[in-house]
Amino acid sequence: MIHTHTLGYPRIGAQRELKFALEQHWRGELAEEELEAVGRDLRARHWAAQRAAGLDYVTVGDFAFYDHVANHIQLLGCEPARFHFTADTPELTRYFALARGVDQATQGTVETESTCACGPHGSPALEMTKWFDTNYHYLVPEFLPETSFKLASTRLFDEVDQARALGHPVKTVLLGPLTFLWLGKEKVPACNRLDLLERLLPVYGEILARLKALQVEWVQIDEPILSLDLPPAWRQAFEAAYSRLASGGVKLLLTTYFAPLQENLRLACQLPVAGLHVDGVRAPEELSGVADWLATHKILSVGIVDGRNIWRTDLDAALTRLRPLAVLRQELWLAPSCSLLHVPVSLEGETALEGELKSWLAFAQEKLDELNELKRALKGEAFDWQLRRAALANRCGSERVHDAGVAARENELPLNIDQRASPFGIRQAKQRVRFALPPYPTTTIGSFPQTANIRAARAAFRRGELGAAGYGDAMREEIARVVASQERLGLDVLVHGEAERNDMVEYFGEQLGGFAFTRNGWVQSYGSRCVKPPIIYGDVSRPRPMTVAWSVYAQSLTQKPMKGMLTGPVTILQWSFVRDDQPRERTALQIALAIRDEVLDLEEANIGIIQIDEPALREGLPLRQAARKNYLAWATRAFRIATAGVRDATQIHTHMCYAEFNDILPAIAALDADVITIETSRSDMELLRGFGEFCYPNEIGPGVYDIHSPRVPTVEQMTGLLEKATCVIPAENLWVNPDCGLKTRDWRETEAALANLVEAAKRMRARTGLSGENFA
Repeated sequence: MIHTHTLGYPRIGAQRELKFALEQHWRGELAEEELEAVGRDLRARHWAAQRAAGLDYVTVGDFAFYDHVANHIQLLGCEPARFHFTADTPELTRYFALARGVDQATQGTVETESTCACGPHGSPALEMTKWFDTNYHYLVPEFLPETSFKLASTRLFDEVDQARALGHPVKTVLLGPLTFLWLGKEKVPACNRLDLLERLLPVYGEILARLKALQVEWVQIDEPILSLDLPPAWRQAFEAAYSRLASGGVKLLLTTYFAPLQENLRLACQLPVAGLHVDGVRAPEELSGVADWLATHKILSVGIVDGRNIWRTDLDAALTRLRPLAVLRQELWLAPSCSLLHVPVSLEGETALEGELKSWLAFAQEKLDELNELKRALKGEAFDWQLRRAALANRCGSERVHDAGVAARENELPLNIDQRASPFGIRQAKQRVRFALPPYPTTTIGSFPQTANIRAARAAFRRGELGAAGYGDAMREEIARVVASQERLGLDVLVHGEAERNDMVEYFGEQLGGFAFTRNGWVQSYGSRCVKPPIIYGDVSRPRPMTVAWSVYAQSLTQKPMKGMLTGPVTILQWSFVRDDQPRERTALQIALAIRDEVLDLEEANIGIIQIDEPALREGLPLRQAARKNYLAWATRAFRIATAGVRDATQIHTHMCYAEFNDILPAIAALDADVITIETSRSDMELLRGFGEFCYPNEIGPGVYDIHSPRVPTVEQMTGLLEKATCVIPAENLWVNPDCGLKTRDWRETEAALANLVEAAKRMRARTGLSGENFA
């Protein structure tokens, strides 16, 4: 018997309905009841789409207004006590307080009032970090030795009721208890989060019992940490935990994805569950081993369609892998490799994509159709895949994919292309003479608020209603505003604000050869933040300068240093849908060479400080330790190739955020950037400790302003963070900056926070006794 299902579906809506509803709600323009209605409508549409594609079950529990891990924090009743929620605080208000923090002035999660009762300085949001090796960000649970759990939300059960009322066969999804604990953070040294499992399991038992009462037959329980190198204690905890959960009266489908199971394969197969899902895209070599070890009465679910990329599946190859399994199994389920959260909704609206390229692609809805095609083929029904086969053959031989000039350049690279001329100490001395910055120099990460006027001008330009000259004038006006604001605030190193950029990856991809773009290919990054990843379909090159004119104009408005702002090769790679017909290493090299050309043109235009952001360096790290050395070698080399051609007095910055860095600090040092800025405010400078213990040799700017929250931190809060930073990093190597770019904030918050940031730097200079003279 063959069944089809999906591990999850894109929650934002085909037209980003969830994003716009959330932002209206946060502005006080959409009531809570109206937001809930948007959620109900989206879920109903998504379930209907799954059934229309022939899926045997709809997935319930994958929807979230901000983040599915945050949903579980509320479901399991472990909201941190530091938020001081009162009994009458509405659940959704608490939810957004966890995600966005509570402002000290309004005591609200947004610009409007809320009913939160919080401390005198408000409450910072939960930390946010990357979901395994994806560009999705989740909210990090916080654990203390006294953390307790209870069934505290009915939202999941209400959604089951909604799906059943619509007549759908339901499969519910839960994040597994061990993965939930693994993803959290111990807030004091005395806490061991695995010790909390005994308190957590009874709540999972209550949830399963409640689902059984709602006549739910199958519960998908996600344990992606089984694809990691787990400590022995965590591996051993699985058998006891699932022995207890097996008595819940519902069928459990244990779900793993993103990497091979390896030493955990036998463990996963032998756990007392009714079925096992494995990632047949990331670990096709394990399918035969799983089939051998998994008892024949258990369901085998194969992730046969890539849930992480947008290329059409080779159905013939997939069928070849599936047929032996179908013979061996009593029941075989087909699914995407992971949740479809990571791909756009549908190709249906992509009327501007060139026909040949479009024929190579499959978004979420098309991937569900592929599952149905495979199901029919395995059941012996007639199928005609000639058009699919022709599209695959066309892609392999297409002239648009291969560029002989790019290949020739790759083959002629000198051996030392990734090495700066001098070591950091020599470069630092020359840069301090050139720029004469004060101690604790202040700067921002790059972007400034993208106002309604900016978005309107960009949209009018794209529609042809605003000419190139008019658009250029509008962007220069915004750049002038940003520069004047920074001058007025007293920042030391300025940025032009990136008004002309729609996205830090898309902007560059639009100007590089080998990239294509969609109109509506949005995916969720976090909350209401959506990105539209470029599609890298061919060899990458830079036909012309991309940023030089904007940076030169901005520099002409000030005597202070103006940073040139670029996105690094690894981040462009990671935040794109990447071609799968050559190694990612080679594509990264091609991007690095294109960025190198831009860096050298900026330097030639007398832009003396150039920032090449690499927030996705950690994200690209393979989940398995054995594969990490090779990845870090080519990834750091790509960055150095992009940056190493400049002179000693040119200062190279990089930026990283929302990830754990401690296990890759040698690789970060190997980037050899003169200055690195990192996100640290949500962790209360905890992330910086590793840099100090590692004795990070170059300059560093720990973030003191969480730009993902509407909270404006006080001067005292910022100086408190900087004082913690001086305990682990020499004061003469510290910069002062926000956590990340300011694109999503408004001007009021931005200027208030930056004024406090400048004042905090001044106080630190006075307290430490550093002056411009002894600093240089």
